Amino acid sequence: MTRKIAEFLSRSKYIRDALDHPADLSEFRERPTPRLIAGLTLMGFSYIIGWPAVAALTMLAAYLQEPLIAVIGCPATYGFSYVVFFAGAWLARAPHYMGVVTRYALGKLFMKFLR
Repeated sequence: MTRKIAEFLSRSKYIRDALDHPADLSEFRERPTPRLIAGLTLMGFSYIIGWPAVAALTMLAAYLQEPLIAVIGCPATYGFSYVVFFAGAWLARAPHYMGVVTRYALGKLFMKFLR
């Protein structure tokens, strides 16, 4: 059953291309560029300003008995952390690297099922 599903899916252009031209993971062995480091730093920073800032604003709102601090500040802070995360992902070229990993993983998976 698994083999038949794999054979059916392997007819798609993307998977056929991944099987015919296996991905090369040599990009991950290279020294990280300053752009990659900056992007990963921004992505990590977004986690720091995400939930901890929301928790701090919630505690501040409860302490000062001003619910608008939490009602307005929490979504704004969380939204800002998303913007920082996506800016970091763009800097780090995350879609490119995820494409390489996905292509490699699909190639290995389908090679195993089609043997």
